[in-house]
Amino acid sequence: MTLDDLRVFVAVCRAGSLSAVARDLGRTQSAVSQHVRRLEKETRASLLERHARGVVPTEAGRIVHAAAADGIAGLDGALRRVADLVRGTGGSVRVTTGATTVRHFMSEAVVTFRRLHPEVSLEFQTENSSRSCFDALAADDLDLAWITIGGPVRGIEQRPVMDLPWVLAVGADDPLAARPYLDPADLAGIRHIRLPENSASRAHLDAALTAAGVRVRSDTSAADWDTALLLAELGLGHAVVPALPGWRVPGDGPLRLVPLPALPPLAVGWAVRRWAALAPPALVFADEVARSCRARAAEQRGRSVG
Repeated sequence: MTLDDLRVFVAVCRAGSLSAVARDLGRTQSAVSQHVRRLEKETRASLLERHARGVVPTEAGRIVHAAAADGIAGLDGALRRVADLVRGTGGSVRVTTGATTVRHFMSEAVVTFRRLHPEVSLEFQTENSSRSCFDALAADDLDLAWITIGGPVRGIEQRPVMDLPWVLAVGADDPLAARPYLDPADLAGIRHIRLPENSASRAHLDAALTAAGVRVRSDTSAADWDTALLLAELGLGHAVVPALPGWRVPGDGPLRLVPLPALPPLAVGWAVRRWAALAPPALVFADEVARSCRARAAEQRGRSVG
């Protein structure tokens, strides 16, 4: 068993495909299979099950994958920090986030961090869901993941940064736009622009509506919050989205954001493998993002009260 065997096995478990990993690594599928066979010979257990659409780990494979992913991620982080010391550089901060996260939550923090720490490089890797961010954090040499806070995840530490209240995005000429706020029951008649099925925010919202006894109809979906807003502005339906930092509620343009105070807010924040193992630049960046988000949220509340 070699470190390369474990790296390849972790990649196969994440991709669910031997051929996809072979393409990514520039190797043959036979060479990738050989890595898996060596592990199976060492463990004396079958680690993968073959299916028509790819492979999935067996119970034994899940145990090996979890241990290998944790160990490799920690080792890669340590090697990167050692390399920074040898080169005498200020290091790097690697973040995995959703497609619109940097704009909504990190823009001010990125500018401030770059001004104060010009020697540190910032790298961002885009994922399409919190689940994907967790997988990337566990499998790759990443420091931080910005996620929707949810239930415990093995091998991951989550730290909430802020709670986002929900709003209904509607055109200014919609009858609901004139309301100071809405109750969940008011959503029963809307044409809902749904968020992606695999997103944590969609799951959170669906659970809240179910708990309130509200069912909404939907014939449109969007990949992210920004697209949902645009579709609502174009008149394709109503979007229930979290009020992001910097948004004006209710606003005064063609799109209005009507508060939904009875819906439980959506918690967002950081996820890491281990806070105690983070390099100082990553800790500083995480703290700066949290400070910036809270300051913008406080300013947003002040405008709403005013």
